[in-house]
Formats: sequence, C-alpha cells, structure tokens
Amino acid sequence: MNEWKPNIVTFLCNWCSYGAADLAGVSRLQYPPYFRVIRVPCSSRVDARFVLAAFRNGADAVWISGCHPGDCHYIEGNYYARRRFILLKRLLEFVGIEPERIFLSWISSAEGTKFAEVANMIADKVKELGPSNFFIKKRAEVL
Repeated sequence: MNEWKPNIVTFLCNWCSYGAADLAGVSRLQYPPYFRVIRVPCSSRVDARFVLAAFRNGADAVWISGCHPGDCHYIEGNYYARRRFILLKRLLEFVGIEPERIFLSWISSAEGTKFAEVANMIADKVKELGPSNFFIKKRAEVL
C-alpha cells in the first residue's frame, strides 16, 4: 500500500533561507523530500495569491521562510512578511483551509541545521494534519 506523502510548497528568501537550505543539503542533513522550493527575493514578496494558488494546485501546506527580523537585505521586508502572514492565516480560515497549514520561520544562511530541524517539524505537523481537502473540494465544485 502506498503511504501518503505531503506536498509542501516552500517560499525561501534568496539571501538567507535559500542559503540555509543549500547548506543543509551540502552538509547532508536529513529532512524529508516533500518540499517544493520557490526562491523569492524576499519573504515580503510572497503574495496571498501565491499561497492560495499553491493550495488550489494541491499543496498540503505552505512554508514561508526569510531573514531574521532586523537582518533583512531589503531593510524591513521581513516585518511586512510577518504582518502579511497573520492576515494570510485569517484568509485561509475564511476560504476553508486550516490555518495550521501555513508556516513562517526566520532562518539565516548560516543555519543549515536549523533549516533541517524546522523542515522536519513542519513535515511531522503536516503528516499529523493529513492531506488538505481544499483541492478536492475545488475540483468537486468544478465538476
């Protein structure tokens, strides 16, 4: 029998979190292969439409990760991302997606170990939640 494997869309800041993912890989740190990485210039560039599109296209969760507050290469980008994240959780609940399916983290490019730890934590949490039924509901409405 095939075991269900989550599909987690991950938006990583070009300057920090993407570097941490690279470091985790180069260091051969173990984390599940469920993550689909989208590299963005800054965590503040992740628009609500991107997140909704990810769920609409079958994502079971979305993870946004950027520079630590105060260390953003675009000065205040991660502060905007943090505010947007709070609104995104409310929006997801409004459209019928559990708000626990979206994650936000701050990981610098030197924190490959932290990246792997957070990735493992997110994968475990999403496995607990099970598959997102949002995509299934939307397909049923179209049919």
